[in-house]
Amino acid sequence: MKISVEKTVDQNRLDELGVSDWPVWEKEVSKFPWFYDAKEVCYILEGEVEVVEEDGSSVQFGAGDLVTFSQGLSCTWNIKKPVRKHYRFG
Repeated sequence: MKISVEKTVDQNRLDELGVSDWPVWEKEVSKFPWFYDAKEVCYILEGEVEVVEEDGSSVQFGAGDLVTFSQGLSCTWNIKKPVRKHYRFG
């Protein structure tokens, strides 16, 4: 799977990953294409997003979700509610 979403992530898992030390990215309601030249793991602090892959399949996620995007993924982000997330590439 090119996009993996973990719901109801335990605080211990977030601590193990060091999520609180990752940078924060914010974006207003918008729609834009994106290409992942590296794997990204992110923890959604606020917001609601739908990501549509090139084949038309889509994944929705929001606050409290831990999301992993595979390297090489081309997709379109559709931010439905302003997003604030911790993120890590690689």
